[in-house]
Amino acid sequence: MSDSVPAPAPVPVTVLLVEDDEVIRRSVAMALERYGYHVLVAGDGLTGLELFREGRHDLVLLDVMLPGLDGIGLCRRIRETASDPILMMSARGDALDVVSGLEAGADDYVVKPVDTAVLVARIRSLLRRAAFVPPAPEPADPAVSAGPLLFGDLSLDPAALEVRRGGERIALAPTELRLLLQFAAHPGIVLDRQTLLREVWDYGWDGDTRVVDLCVQRLRKKVGAERVETVRGFGYKWKR
Repeated sequence: MSDSVPAPAPVPVTVLLVEDDEVIRRSVAMALERYGYHVLVAGDGLTGLELFREGRHDLVLLDVMLPGLDGIGLCRRIRETASDPILMMSARGDALDVVSGLEAGADDYVVKPVDTAVLVARIRSLLRRAAFVPPAPEPADPAVSAGPLLFGDLSLDPAALEVRRGGERIALAPTELRLLLQFAAHPGIVLDRQTLLREVWDYGWDGDTRVVDLCVQRLRKKVGAERVETVRGFGYKWKR
């Protein structure tokens, strides 16, 4: 962990940290507390799930390899009922770990050992996404006069942040919702992965574009695979 001078957390938040290695658990918890975060800790997946169900947290930070219920399984259990921000940690940075975590519903990941400043930057980015409120549109904005945006049987209300498909409301995680809003704001325009990382994931640096690909995959399952076209070698395009 870095020994750089910490800046206080912008808003007091609680992080649920699930990590079985006691040394790593203590060092990460102490580092986050130095930045002003309140940290709840669990040493295994089942305890982490129990603490999660108590609802006393703002973000979940969990390791991939956990005893009892591993991080992938815990992530899936959380996503069955909640859209809370989830940041996964992988000791190896193994491609299978990363892909499995993102497919299970994680919003982002970091590779251990992780610099404290990098970890805090990822946490703050996730919290901003979770608290996202779209800017108020100008009165002349077509989205205001026309109400929800319609794409076939898909309805997107940017003001109410509601998405419906065939009249049924769809539950989207914060990152999935921001990705959909970005696509819907640029129909028919190819958006490259780095642009999406910057606009949706709030990255001020180059990041792993796998997070984009896996989030697009999850979004397709919810809104319809045919709505997001892959433009090979470039990125993705939302069909009008």
